[in-house]
This record gives sequence, structure tokens and C-alpha cells, in this order.
Amino acid sequence: MHPGNCRMNGGGGLDGRDESVFGTITLEDLESFSEDQLSDSGNGSLEEESETMEDEGQQDRLLRYWQDAARGHQVEVPRDMADPIQQITSNNNGQHDRERVPFTLITHKEKCGDVLYEKRHYEKAHWACITVHEDTYEQSICYGFMKLMRYICQQNSSGTYLGMTIPILTVIRTDENHSVLSSDVTVAYYLPTEYQAQPPQPSDTEISIEEWPATTVYTRAFAGATNEVTIINEIRTMAEVLDSPAICVNDSFIVAGYTNPAAVNRQNEIWFLEQP
Repeated sequence: MHPGNCRMNGGGGLDGRDESVFGTITLEDLESFSEDQLSDSGNGSLEEESETMEDEGQQDRLLRYWQDAARGHQVEVPRDMADPIQQITSNNNGQHDRERVPFTLITHKEKCGDVLYEKRHYEKAHWACITVHEDTYEQSICYGFMKLMRYICQQNSSGTYLGMTIPILTVIRTDENHSVLSSDVTVAYYLPTEYQAQPPQPSDTEISIEEWPATTVYTRAFAGATNEVTIINEIRTMAEVLDSPAICVNDSFIVAGYTNPAAVNRQNEIWFLEQP
């Protein structure tokens, strides 16, 4: 365990009051904002919207979408987030593919055809991390992710758009009984492969570039919103289905977000970290 940072092998902490909607907005926007929430009719893809909306109109609509969602959690999205939001939504006007964090599948466990969990191996890699201490869980996730967005969108030593990767991870820490989440939130972004050897340095001193060691994780997929209740439930469920939960870190877990929070069926995972 490395409680002072957000390393994959047991570092970092997350608050855990209610990740609810904006918690997942910040986690899951990295995969895509290509669903119907960005169109008046609710049926257009981001690509279709890009063809039919003028640039300034699209930017305003995206900003308003984020602002409306954030206000429900007492979070204000400033006007200067308009450019990063548009870049991330369009992935720099389609110039980048969204890269998935690479892993090796070791094994999985099924029951009645359903996958209960997967065991994966992740190689060591560089991640951009920020730990935030706001009043609520969703506020910490929101503000942390907005800072990472700025880093991804040119506020880095290379001065370029780095490209999106998925999943976005939040490292959470619980009490001994897995009933309460801690008050610190760490949000982590995987540096794309082309930047792994020499990660661009962040302009924001609150963001750190860390090399996480190779790690074995046990993952279980779940759908829907992520908040304190669902996270605690998923941790308990995972502990029940694992054959030997004692081999995993007991007080630090990861929530991985893959999909647009506006989607009806959001896609997430809970990760248990195998003890080194």
C-alpha cells in the first residue's frame, strides 16, 4: 500500500459520499459523449451533430450541458472549460482514437453463463493523477476531472492535445467494514502509448505524473450510476464472488468508468487489487 498517492497497487484515496451523476460524468466522459443528450431530438450522434451544428453553437451547447449537469451537485463549470469540453467530446475533431488501457486477461469466473469477474494483469505505466478534497464526493470528482481535462487539452509541456484514454479510474479507500468511503478523491488518466516513455508535464502543480507498478486486478462489471451506495454494494458483491478475497488489498479499490454518463446503461467496473 502507498496511501500517500494514487498508485494502482493500493494508493490514493477517494471520498465517498455520492458519486451519483456528476461523479460518473467526470469518469465516463472520456469514453464518449456521442449519445443523444447532445441533440435536441435525443437521437443524433456526436458525428451527426458536428455536421449540423456550427462550431460556436456546438461549443455553447456542450458547455450548457455540462453546466446543467454540474449544478445538480453544487458545481459550477466555468466558461474557460468550453474549449477542453469540445476537444474531449470530439476527441480533437476526430484526429485521435480513444485508446484503451492495455491488459492481459489471465482468467475469469462464470456462473450460469454470466461472468462474475475477470482476473487481469496490467503492466507498469504512467498515469496523470490528482487528489481532491471537496465537501462532497461528486464535487471532488468534478473538479479533479476538469483539471485533468485542461492537462489533456494542451495545458502540458508539449502544448498539444494528448488524446483520450479509457477507462478513467478513481481510487477509493474504505473503512475496515467497507461501509464508509474516505474523504479524499483521486482521479487518474492513463497516458496514451506515444507519451508513456516521456510523459508531458502538467502546468497545474496539483497534477502529478506517477509510474504505477505492474499490477494484477480482479474486475467485475456493473451498470448504472456510481454513488456511495452502489460502490459499497459492488465492493461487497465482489468480495462474495471472489474465491480468495483475502489475497486482495482490503481498504483500497478502484472504480473504472467506460461510458457516457448520459447513456441509459452506463458501463463501469469495480477493481480489487491483488496484494503485491
